[in-house]
Amino acid sequence: MPVVALIIIGAAAGFLATRLMRIEADIPTTMLIGIVGALVGGLLLRTLVTVMGWLSGFIGAVLGALLVIWIWQKYLRR
Repeated sequence: MPVVALIIIGAAAGFLATRLMRIEADIPTTMLIGIVGALVGGLLLRTLVTVMGWLSGFIGAVLGALLVIWIWQKYLRR
């Protein structure tokens, strides 16, 4: 997501976050909280998606194997 979009979304997110956390802050502080949070969250999410892209095949294989083992133990093994 481009930085400009993160800034715009961050301003709205800051408003929502300060209301959810019941913090009384002025408008510039609220916007700054949201913008910084959006930038940090966006970078963290991008990193997690990249890492999960690398590991998704392995995780999918493990989950598939677990499902096959569960089906085998539950229905086929008697």
